[in-house]
Amino acid sequence: MDFDPRILVVAGDSAEGDSLCDLLDAENWATITADSAEAAEVVLSDFPIEAAILVVGADGSDIPALASRLKTLAAPRYLPVIALMGRAPTAVELDAVDLAMRTPAHPVQLRIRLEQLVRAALAEEELNLRIETFRQNGQEIDVPGPGSEPVRVLAAGKPDRRFLALSNTLSEDGADVVAAPTPYTAFDYLHETPFDAAVLWGAEDHAPALSIAAGMKRNTRLYHIPVMLYLSDGALIDSADLFGRGFADVAAADTDERETARRLLAMARFHRRQTGVRRALESVRGSGLTDPDTGLFTRALFAQHLVRVSEASRQRRRPLSICVLKVTMTDPVEEARRDGWLARALPQIGTMVSRLIRTEDTAARLSSEVFALALPGTTEAQARIAAERIVAVIGCTAFEAGPGRSPFVVEFELGVAEQRTGELPARTLERASGALASEARAAG
Repeated sequence: MDFDPRILVVAGDSAEGDSLCDLLDAENWATITADSAEAAEVVLSDFPIEAAILVVGADGSDIPALASRLKTLAAPRYLPVIALMGRAPTAVELDAVDLAMRTPAHPVQLRIRLEQLVRAALAEEELNLRIETFRQNGQEIDVPGPGSEPVRVLAAGKPDRRFLALSNTLSEDGADVVAAPTPYTAFDYLHETPFDAAVLWGAEDHAPALSIAAGMKRNTRLYHIPVMLYLSDGALIDSADLFGRGFADVAAADTDERETARRLLAMARFHRRQTGVRRALESVRGSGLTDPDTGLFTRALFAQHLVRVSEASRQRRRPLSICVLKVTMTDPVEEARRDGWLARALPQIGTMVSRLIRTEDTAARLSSEVFALALPGTTEAQARIAAERIVAVIGCTAFEAGPGRSPFVVEFELGVAEQRTGELPARTLERASGALASEARAAG
């Protein structure tokens, strides 16, 4: 995680709660335990909690009531609630929590899902902040609804009895499943049709599945689609390595198809909600308030919104970092700039920046060749990593330089600063810009 969040673990069985906390501590999450609903309420009143995990035994607890109570107490934060259950959840329980998982959960998987849920909470909060900023400027943002269309799932891999059974279960549960027998057809579908999730068949030769997942993570349009690997019988793969490769979930061979389908559909609906939030945040493109070429925030709008984001970060006691990205004037870029080809490429570059940032981040165009990012819930070190990943992806793109000339690539100088206690956001932005100049001198 990009900062040091506290996770509340509510477990009536102290041994089970302690075991879970040990797993989370090993994944660098700070935890605090409560052995009852009353104790959990006390914790929420005393500490800023980013997510809650309810450890539910076979006897069951009143999950809907407890989840609702905890979410109310955590306001104005949005509190994600995970139920770890030794049994299948009911429909009411699924609706009451953000995620229900069967025990035991792989610690890396649990860490990844926690990160996703905390990021989703930040995105919901950012949507509300952005609604306020644009309303202040006379522009309304439409908040997305759940939608009535079935979620669309790509099922990629050779036909197999268990894989076909999963596809049939997904269809029975209302999903629109598109089958792709090879990586080539999978990418054809991915480029032609929007998907809410993908499940890849990890057959004896799992190289095709790994290839598809790697290709999706290198593509700005496909980067955020959740991908599940469905292992075949006898497949021996390091789960931690798979999660590190970008898989959002891994279903073991002995997992029931209905359980796998439920987990996949939960990720698909989660992604659709996030996509809806992103579209709502992007709906102001062309409104006159954003940069007409890239759709990013203008310098003035960014400064106005940054004040609101900064205040929200202080209220919620979360870090806030700002990144400044400046196009490096290499010889090929200078030539492209002189001949007008850089100006033609910049709208595409701005669009790539908007697609590569997380939903809760805000991107702006400060000047022709300078961009800025506001990253809530992110330390300076993690903000630098995020910015470096963005420029690395853009650096893989070749832009046209005119007839008879080789395409050019774009590199960036980076400046990063984390907001200090009591510091005005404008000063944080100044420090990020100052770091940009310092790093440029050091590189020279």
